[in-house]
Amino acid sequence: MMQVRTRSRNIGVWVAAIAIAGGLAVCAVSPALAEEAGNMVFYRGGFTRLSSDRSGETFANGSTGQRNDSNIGWYAGAGLDFLLSKDAWGAMDKTWAVGELGVQFNRFASNSVRGAGVSGSTSDVKTQLTMVTIDVSPKIKFREGSAFRPWIIPVGLDIHVISPPSNQTQYLDIGVQFGAGAEYQVWKAFKVGVDARFHLAAGMTNTTNNYFTVGPYVGVSF
Repeated sequence: MMQVRTRSRNIGVWVAAIAIAGGLAVCAVSPALAEEAGNMVFYRGGFTRLSSDRSGETFANGSTGQRNDSNIGWYAGAGLDFLLSKDAWGAMDKTWAVGELGVQFNRFASNSVRGAGVSGSTSDVKTQLTMVTIDVSPKIKFREGSAFRPWIIPVGLDIHVISPPSNQTQYLDIGVQFGAGAEYQVWKAFKVGVDARFHLAAGMTNTTNNYFTVGPYVGVSF
């Protein structure tokens, strides 16, 4: 169990470190900035951590004492940014308001347990602890015309699907997310960035589904 936790933590740390190192490396490059339409497709991944593990639940744990008691893991996702305004509707010059539509898969450290949720099972089977999040979020992106652009998500809407289901067999939840990050234009339409987010869930599954993520992303503007 400790090896699983250590491996998942190391994956997240290494992914974030590579993204930061890559961003520092390209800072020496001064690309010619062209007029952008403001839209972007991006792919991201990195480290994730649940606020609370699922060690007390029937479908996540074994019938002979095994427990899925880790709350760390990794995530992978993608999304689209759509430009809404290049001056935040007149509120701030060189500050974009962007709408994000994203989907993300989270996989938390999982153990092999016997008969999770199934009576009479005599073999150990790995029970995967996963969550899918779909979000619609506003982004405020600063420093138009600069290769380096920080941004924030003041608050966004999340829809969650958890697996395995809760003790009451519920699997759908709703919540909000808050985030911040920055990106660097490497060459023409190609960008690299890093972001951190906190997802606050309503707990409609009778489980605690809050989680934190941090990791890099790559994007192509269009």
